[in-house]
Amino acid sequence: MAAGPELPLLPAEPGPPADRESCCPPPAAADRRLPRWLKRRVPKGNANHFTTHVLDELQLETVCDNARCPNRMECYAQKTATFMILGNICTRGCAFCAVTRGRPEPPAADEPQRVAEAAARLGLRHVVITSVTRDDLPDGGADHFYQCVLAVRERTGASIEVLTPDFRHCPEALLRVVAAAPEVFNHNTETVPRLYRRLRGPKSDYAWTLELLRRVKQLNPAIKTKSGLMLGVGETLEEVLDVLADLRDCDVDFLTLGQYLQPDLGRLLPVVRYLRPEEFEELGQAARRMGFLQVASGPFVRSSYHAREMAQPPAGQ
Repeated sequence: MAAGPELPLLPAEPGPPADRESCCPPPAAADRRLPRWLKRRVPKGNANHFTTHVLDELQLETVCDNARCPNRMECYAQKTATFMILGNICTRGCAFCAVTRGRPEPPAADEPQRVAEAAARLGLRHVVITSVTRDDLPDGGADHFYQCVLAVRERTGASIEVLTPDFRHCPEALLRVVAAAPEVFNHNTETVPRLYRRLRGPKSDYAWTLELLRRVKQLNPAIKTKSGLMLGVGETLEEVLDVLADLRDCDVDFLTLGQYLQPDLGRLLPVVRYLRPEEFEELGQAARRMGFLQVASGPFVRSSYHAREMAQPPAGQ
């Protein structure tokens, strides 16, 4: 492939035999002391409490809380949050995610209306809706996504971004979500193919992820597609650039690149390396040269961080 920016390679680990991946030892962990650029001040003000009160009163979950996002306080202080529908119990157990794994409760029929009410109270002009993975449901929760999008649009008129699971057990589910015509369809790639099963488990598949994003564009070219990777888990620079090229081959419009931070030191995947801010900047520049319309690349970038700015850039951009 064409030469990319001159960045040092992230620590590589030997590729395991295809049929024995789960037997391979994990890569060595980085020093648990955070580098200076990953230390943040807690924002001041009462808006944080206002957001928390709205969410508690309407009994809504957010990925901000459940995934222990490092940006939670900042986003809540700006009266924004990423709604997590379909409960707070996931049927999968990804090695990097703090969301609880187990047997979920049935979907709440009134949740779309509660999400719409929260979006209205917070004054959101761009609403991000994600969910746990629900392999227990026949449609993976696709109709619930559909109902939430319609309820929020009717109540607020806001643009809407969905961040969905892979619906791998139900290909038809994607049709239902796309029928709601969200302005942005986001599905995270998360990592490079070599590390896919280790991080995301045996039910996830890199090729399926790419095909999901490709199909969204085929079904409705007007929808902007988006994907993201977390870095610092043992990938190399060349592998990252290969994934970005694959995403562009699928006509993905928006890209997020962020630093993986271990949310649970005793249980989840350790960090292999902390990338410096200038490395994220150079990767972002490389992604823009590849043709992504919008790129957010930085240590604290997450899939829905400053999502409105990405989906609705300033005039003339």
